[in-house]
Amino acid sequence: MTNNIIELRGVSKSIHNHSILHGINLEVRNGEFLTLLGPSGCGKTTLLRLISGFEDPTTGSIYINGKDVNGLPPHLRHVHTVFQSYALFPHMTVYENVAFGLRCQKLPKAEIESRVSEALRTVKLEKFANRKPDQLSGGQQQRVAIARAVVNRPLVLLLDEPLSSLDYRLRKTMQIELKQLQRKLGITFIFVTHDQEEALSMSDRVVVMHEGCIEQVGTPRQVYEAPQNLTVAQFIGEANIFDSEILAVDGKQLTVDIQGKKREIKSNGTFLAGQKVHILVRPEDLRVWGQAEVTDSSDMYPGVVEEVIYKGTTVDLMVRLANNQLVAATEFFDEDDEKLEYSIGEPVWATWLSGWEVILPHEAS
Repeated sequence: MTNNIIELRGVSKSIHNHSILHGINLEVRNGEFLTLLGPSGCGKTTLLRLISGFEDPTTGSIYINGKDVNGLPPHLRHVHTVFQSYALFPHMTVYENVAFGLRCQKLPKAEIESRVSEALRTVKLEKFANRKPDQLSGGQQQRVAIARAVVNRPLVLLLDEPLSSLDYRLRKTMQIELKQLQRKLGITFIFVTHDQEEALSMSDRVVVMHEGCIEQVGTPRQVYEAPQNLTVAQFIGEANIFDSEILAVDGKQLTVDIQGKKREIKSNGTFLAGQKVHILVRPEDLRVWGQAEVTDSSDMYPGVVEEVIYKGTTVDLMVRLANNQLVAATEFFDEDDEKLEYSIGEPVWATWLSGWEVILPHEAS
C-alpha cells in the first residue's frame, strides 16, 4: 500500500506545439506540505492545473488517492485550489462565501452551519462572518479563500502563489499561519511559489523546476546545502561559483585547483582527475579578513571590498577578487566581532573552511 496521495507518471504538456512540461514523474505524500518552486514560466502553475483538472496532460497519467483521474473534471477530483486572486464573491459575506460549495452539494442546513463555523474558527475569522470581502485585509481575504476550500474537506489543497499580493510583514505572518494550519488540518498542501525563502521556510519537501523539468526534489536543507546541479545551486539562495579542475582523486578526497591554489575537499560523488567542476560556496560560509588580521594567507584569495550593505544583524559584502570575480559574503555580528567595519576599496582576504563547499559537475554557462 502506497503512502502517496498523488502520483504523476510521465506527464507532459504541450500547447500549440510548444512544450511546457517534459516527462514529469512526481510522488506527493499524504499529509505533507510540498512546494513547487521555480522561476516564472517554468511550468509550476501548469502542473498545478493538471493536478486540479483544469487542464489535461498531453501524455502521461495522474493518480489521486490511487485512482487514474485523466479526463475527470475538477469537481470530481476531491482537490481544491486557492488562487492568487482568492476569487471571492464580492456580493457575499464571509459566511456565504465559505458555505457556497456546501450549498451547491445541497447538504442539510445544520451540517452547513456546523462545518462553516468550524472552518471559520480554524482560520480565526469567526468574528468576521458577516463582513463582505472588501471590508477585509488581504491576509483576511486569503484566509476566507482557504476556509472556503477546506470546508469541503479535500484530499489535497492546491495553492497558486496565494501570498504574492501581500506586503512583506503580512506575508511573513501568513507563512507561519499557513504551515500551522496545514499541520492542524492534516491535509496535503501543494504550494506554488517563485520565492526561495518562502519555499525553504514552509515546506516539508521542495520540488525545484526549470524550463518544464524537475531538477531536484528534497527537503529544504537538501536542496539548499546539497544541490544536485548548477541550476538548483544558483536558483536556491545566493551562491559563489568557482570554476575549478580536479588535480587528483584519492577515494573521497579530491585535490582541486581554485584560482591557482590547491585545496583538499571531500566528496561522495564520482569525479576523475582532469575533470572540470564547479565549487559552490554560500555567502554565509565565505569569510573575509582585513589584511592586518591575517598572518597566513596560503589558502586565502586577495580581493578588494566593492560594496558594504548593513542589514542590522549582518553585513553583506561584495568583494572583487584578484581574477576580477565578484563574490558575496555575509558577516554576522557576534561577540568576537561586534563592529564588522569595512570600507569600500579596502584590500581584504577571502576564504572558507574546508568542508563548507559543494562540488558540482561542470555545466556550460
